[in-house]
Amino acid sequence: MIDFWLAAGLLLLIALSFLLIPVLRGRRAQREEDRTALNVALYQERVAELQVQQDEGVLNAAQLDTGRAEAARELLADTEGVEKPRESRLGKPLPLLAAFLVPVLGVALYLHYGASDKVELTREFSQPPVSMEDMTRRLERAAAAQPDSPEGLYFLGRAYMAQDRAADAAKVFERTVALAGRQPELLGQWAQAQYFADNKQWSPKVQALTDEALKLDPKEVTSLGLLGIAAFEGQRYQEAIDYWNRLLAQLPPQDNSRAALQGGIDRAAEKLKESGGTVAQKTGMKVRVDLAAEVKAKALPTDTVFIFARAVSGPPAPLAAKRVTVADLPITVELGDADAMMPQLKLSNFPEVQLVARISRAGLPTAGEWIGRSQPLASTTTALQQLTIDSPDQ
Repeated sequence: MIDFWLAAGLLLLIALSFLLIPVLRGRRAQREEDRTALNVALYQERVAELQVQQDEGVLNAAQLDTGRAEAARELLADTEGVEKPRESRLGKPLPLLAAFLVPVLGVALYLHYGASDKVELTREFSQPPVSMEDMTRRLERAAAAQPDSPEGLYFLGRAYMAQDRAADAAKVFERTVALAGRQPELLGQWAQAQYFADNKQWSPKVQALTDEALKLDPKEVTSLGLLGIAAFEGQRYQEAIDYWNRLLAQLPPQDNSRAALQGGIDRAAEKLKESGGTVAQKTGMKVRVDLAAEVKAKALPTDTVFIFARAVSGPPAPLAAKRVTVADLPITVELGDADAMMPQLKLSNFPEVQLVARISRAGLPTAGEWIGRSQPLASTTTALQQLTIDSPDQ
């Protein structure tokens, strides 16, 4: 910060030089003018002395003329090279006043419109935090300096959650969603913070947030984990197992949280057995999805592909779904109860299903550009199914 103010001060000195140089030049001109006036006065005094001497008879007329000519030559020699004084239209007070006001106004305008707080924050963030509280304070100042930055608010919300300040985190995530849009990950973080802020009481608001997040992205990990926690707390152990299995499928093999998550699944299974229930066996259908040649020529690698199974006789909502991109095709996926969109709509609850794959450039699961459908199949089918996206989506 000191370097910044030194640089600003140097720039102000340069600006002041443009104002003060004319004033200094004016003073120099004044000195030259004063010297010229003195020389003229001396000339007049010399001529007067010569006139007195001529009146007293000391000098004759010729000597008087010679003396006057000599005095005139000396005056010309003294004033030679002196510039004609220039009169400033602005006068001297105005440049001096401007020289005083420039730094004052410059500092005042910078403090009002400038970004000294952001400069200080940049300096602070260049140093590692000494504690979690220190990091949170920095993030709070960053959020205050940039209230329209969703990234800063997101990290502040995560910091609040790490400090068990769920109520503050919920408010911050709500602001983040308002700025960045209703993205699945943000909705999941907001739902999680709201759940803990409400003392682990499930509410319609939390349910709506998790439903929206999973509708946009069935793999949204925070929502899956939260729904599993809520189900376990509500002694709905099979639901907890299903949600956590879906979450487990999204985690990479080297993820350190896999062991803890598997431990939660095992505890839920034990609780279910203690209550007299049995753990439902995972059922799944394997399907290989590819593109027809004419669709491959038109689809973009970044286009979203929704692969799902829906009941032939039943609700139109997908029973199980996966989300990939055109760049991932061809791909083989497994659809099962762990991929259920809603706990009450599981693949194993319906005897006959249809497999569907849809390309949606807008990322909408309900409408797209191209589609592929299978014939009705038993939900217990274990053989690998081939599905080709080959038709315009009507």
